[in-house]
Amino acid sequence: MPRPPTPPAGAARPDAPAPQDLFAVPLNRSFTYRFHQLSKLSDPVSHQAYLDEAGLSLSDGRCLSTIGSFEPLSVKDLARLSNLNKSQASRAAQALVEQGLVVKLGSEADGRGVVLMLSPEGRGRWSAIAQLVARRNREIFGCLSARELATLDRLLDRLVAHNERGAGADAPADRLVA
Repeated sequence: MPRPPTPPAGAARPDAPAPQDLFAVPLNRSFTYRFHQLSKLSDPVSHQAYLDEAGLSLSDGRCLSTIGSFEPLSVKDLARLSNLNKSQASRAAQALVEQGLVVKLGSEADGRGVVLMLSPEGRGRWSAIAQLVARRNREIFGCLSARELATLDRLLDRLVAHNERGAGADAPADRLVA
């Protein structure tokens, strides 16, 4: 009878009893570790694609994509929607303005504030970035079926909402497993 394959070094044994705490797992099986691992695997490829196809760094490309998707935006909104702090968003916005991809306009709602919008050149670059984002999503998530993608989409929405509320360990375990 053939031997079962040996798990990778440090991997949890498949025949090990399930832990009482669903989250008390070996590090390499924890969700936070694996989300970070996926990010570390995909970001360098995405960064190179942004440089090659859009002539922008990953952070500037993501900011341009965010502005194009949600314009007009304040710098504060850009920071929130791009998952950056305000100073990072401000630097990225200024870099995009200096490249002629974004224009700053006075805010009608706040006389002291500015809103960011794409310039005509920025709109063309944004269109290329939208195609790049779709392709990268296919490359990263293409191993999943349509049904699995829909499930992942719903689960990510729940996780984001849960963490935006600042909910902690007090959530019932049956609500944490789909």
